[in-house]
Amino acid sequence: MTVARQVPRVLSIAGTDPTGGAGIQADLKSIAANGGYGMAVITALVAQNTHGVRSVHVPPVEFLTEQLDAVSDDVEIDAVKIGMLATVGVIDAVGDWLDRVRPPVVVLDPVMVATSRDRLLDRDAEQALRELVSRTDLLTPNIPELGILAGEPTATDWAAVVAQAGRVSARYEVRVLAKGGHLDGTALPDALVDARGDTVEIIEFPGVRIDTSSTHGTGCSLSSALATRFARTADWAGAVVESKRWLTESIRHGADLQVGSGHGPISHFAGLWERGGTETRPTPAEVEAEWWEHIREIRDGIDELPFVTGLGDGTLDRDSFLWYLAQDALYLRDYSRVLAEASRLAPTTDEQAFWAGSAQGAIAAELQLHESWLAADAIEAARPSETTTAYLNHLLACAARGDYPVLIAAVLPCFWLYQDVGTRLHPRAHSRHPYRSWLDTYADPAFEASTRRAVDVVARLAATVDEARRAEMREAFRASAAHEHAFFAVPTSPRPAPSEEGPMSP
Repeated sequence: MTVARQVPRVLSIAGTDPTGGAGIQADLKSIAANGGYGMAVITALVAQNTHGVRSVHVPPVEFLTEQLDAVSDDVEIDAVKIGMLATVGVIDAVGDWLDRVRPPVVVLDPVMVATSRDRLLDRDAEQALRELVSRTDLLTPNIPELGILAGEPTATDWAAVVAQAGRVSARYEVRVLAKGGHLDGTALPDALVDARGDTVEIIEFPGVRIDTSSTHGTGCSLSSALATRFARTADWAGAVVESKRWLTESIRHGADLQVGSGHGPISHFAGLWERGGTETRPTPAEVEAEWWEHIREIRDGIDELPFVTGLGDGTLDRDSFLWYLAQDALYLRDYSRVLAEASRLAPTTDEQAFWAGSAQGAIAAELQLHESWLAADAIEAARPSETTTAYLNHLLACAARGDYPVLIAAVLPCFWLYQDVGTRLHPRAHSRHPYRSWLDTYADPAFEASTRRAVDVVARLAATVDEARRAEMREAFRASAAHEHAFFAVPTSPRPAPSEEGPMSP
């Protein structure tokens, strides 16, 4: 019984193609493109290009058996695709191995004649190949190969092809995928023919011919796709539909590769490249490290500010500290609204709860600290500076966009930079340090845990989006870090007049 597997382990037993368009090389690409893990055992070394076959070298059969056993002794095989077998000895060795191992799915592409019309199977091996057919689950011959297996002239119309496939299916007790690629006309039908029982089951799959010479290796690629798709789904009809769709897409883009001057190969990964691209994605840890380094000069600048150095050693002028606290209290009121908006936009209940808790903490813990230093009327009388207003307008604009990734990247520096500064300054906070309560707040283990959670949420999301979105997030993060630098710089600088306009509403 075949068990569907998400990433099937598929073994190709076939010959080579040094140009990469057919044989083992095409099989491995096809298996990968259709969601499997490809393995390969080589039956023959073929000197060929897009114009044709020049010579074939068949290694000793004993070595073929050693390859097969080496794989099956170690790896559980979910499906086997068999391609070029070349000689009677090779066919017998593969048949013996199938009898010993009995893989759950076997697809046989009876390679006899290449696209270039070159023979790839000795004539005296044809009977041995017929005997191998009964050990397989699906046969995928082209029209000339179907005629050879039937012992009949090559069919010249689609009805004759399907009828011939039915006779081959009944004779060898195997499903047959009849393919219309060698017929003339714009239609390109295929049919899954099963005549193993009392009735003949025929499922037809329409198709349209693509005007291209990039058809080298289509048979190899299709049979490998079918083995992989069936091992994933345990559904032959579904495997044919998806494999045909993939193959059509790959043929359509084959000419773009510009490989060779004869029958070029198909482009096995064209659809994947188009839909998914080839850009790698960083891990969350890599995002975290890269973003922290991205604001290194801002962080270094913060460390050198008189406000921060004075805060650390306790020499900061009290009036400067109180002015800073009043501005920070104004900031926290709108910052908590921004965090609440992040909670509203969050895609999971866990993240919703985190940002909502952070919003509450900004009011209950941090603002409480400020009020312990300042009278309530002092906070009410304070007007936001241009620096405070600019920072809040940046955050509120991010919130107004409704763009969750950019918004949480923008709020991250208010966690990360404060926790970093507080943790590094805290060892200086002796019992008589005038600003110990501030340092205790931002070096507190609970705030450290909250910062760690914020970094993890943002970095994990940034690692999943595309490069353009990640760049937007990073620049929002950097802009907020720059605003933090300005916020720390103002208290000990000549202070600009208060902003005539408060921060914009969210």
